[in-house]
Amino acid sequence: MTQTLLEIRDLHKRYGAVEVLKGVDCTMAQGEVISIIGSSGSGKTTMLRCINMLEEFQGGSIRIDGQEIGYETVGGQRRRKKEKEIARQRAMTGMAFQQFNLFPHMTAARNIMLGLMKVRGMGRDEARAVAEKWLDRVGLLSRMDHYPGQLSGGQQQRVAIARAIAMNPKLMLFDEVTSALDPELVNEVLQVIKGLAEDGMSMLLVTHEMRFAYEVSTRVIFMNQGRIGEEGNPKQMFVKPQTERLAEFLKSSSFN
Repeated sequence: MTQTLLEIRDLHKRYGAVEVLKGVDCTMAQGEVISIIGSSGSGKTTMLRCINMLEEFQGGSIRIDGQEIGYETVGGQRRRKKEKEIARQRAMTGMAFQQFNLFPHMTAARNIMLGLMKVRGMGRDEARAVAEKWLDRVGLLSRMDHYPGQLSGGQQQRVAIARAIAMNPKLMLFDEVTSALDPELVNEVLQVIKGLAEDGMSMLLVTHEMRFAYEVSTRVIFMNQGRIGEEGNPKQMFVKPQTERLAEFLKSSSFN
């Protein structure tokens, strides 16, 4: 039986009076690749940010590998866990963002080594060996001593992905990682993610690349106005959507 990695129950998130997530339920097995699609403002990115506690949420629960994330109930009262515990839990996930967030004054290798040394407690030589391994994996070993300003957007995003994966997370989160790239650079990043999927890495991807979601995902979640509007096998969903709203979305997207 495949182990459950992620379990989200009745997740609610509000910004003031605006409810962005309206009771999301989702279960993910170890090794799954799930793409989250939907219109802007449907709650896709907010869901990812709640999973690794970049956003607080007002109701429901998130469990990763059986551990409840971010909150605990004490004496019938829900309260936020201590920051040290949240930091430890956050390390169970890796996240790659739209923007690369690399340190401009550090080389590609040093950007990866920093977290390994500061958070994982590795020595410099061990951290460099891990950085070399993952830069090689994303096709950038020859650029390991280059600074971000000397790299293309696609190369910078691949370094950012290597940095996140080098921390050995249980679950990788990708938030529209190609949206800031020029069209000709998109494919090199998607190929890296596709390779990771083939290696069995557990991944949640918010993406607007419909053809990629169709090809790489074991499952697709369609978010609609803060709820899961439809989910299932991409081969079925994309060809024969069950809801009119998903059919409209696919018609207006790049999938054909």
